[in-house]
Amino acid sequence: MRHNQSFDNEFNAPTDSFAIAAAADERAGFIMKTYLYVFGAIATFIAIETALFTAVGGPEKMWAIVGPILATIPFGWLGVLVSFMAVAWVADGWARSDTSSAVQHAGLALYIVALSILFIPVLCFAQMKGGPGTILSAAMSTAGLFAMLTLVVFFTRKDFSFLRSSLTFGGLAALGLIATAAVFQFALGPIFMYAMIALFCGYILFYTSNILHHYRIGQHVAAALALFASVMMLFWYILQLFMSRE
Repeated sequence: MRHNQSFDNEFNAPTDSFAIAAAADERAGFIMKTYLYVFGAIATFIAIETALFTAVGGPEKMWAIVGPILATIPFGWLGVLVSFMAVAWVADGWARSDTSSAVQHAGLALYIVALSILFIPVLCFAQMKGGPGTILSAAMSTAGLFAMLTLVVFFTRKDFSFLRSSLTFGGLAALGLIATAAVFQFALGPIFMYAMIALFCGYILFYTSNILHHYRIGQHVAAALALFASVMMLFWYILQLFMSRE
């Protein structure tokens, strides 16, 4: 990544201007833009899912469409996850682009669309099994945890970059367990869900502190994508935990 080139966007921010070292008004503007993009991404995700489920006539009809498609994908749900990870890798690379604001925004848009597709099966099951109340309860729990973790970082101003190695190891271990469970057809259970909730709480701490300490002024799109991804995966596992109790 080039560090001596200015962003070609409306913010005209040098790529070596880190938020922590920037003037107070620039730092506040960067943080505000980042969180506006996070909330905008969440709102767009909700709008896409609502439009899709409304268009087909509800979760049962959606599953009648999605179920046969999943059955044709090589390795089933594992194939879906691998495909999503590949798309997410491309989207993150675009969002971190130093050359074009349009490419950055395209990366965030690609990730939102891919995540919306990934969530369709679990939202189908959640609505059919527990109803909209289950989804709302999981969303409120996610919002509460996100707010609490955000306040911890902003009040303490602690740099949680030391979590990187632990989060990387935990993520790889989780992928290995998910792949094993998919191949040998067994359920991972509530303990795994609690562990994944803790893992993504760690990611939220990590990326929130990066917004203060390690992202550069002008990298609000990349910062928003990373934080949005962590929040949505936290919601994914909280929702599955709630479903397991139904």
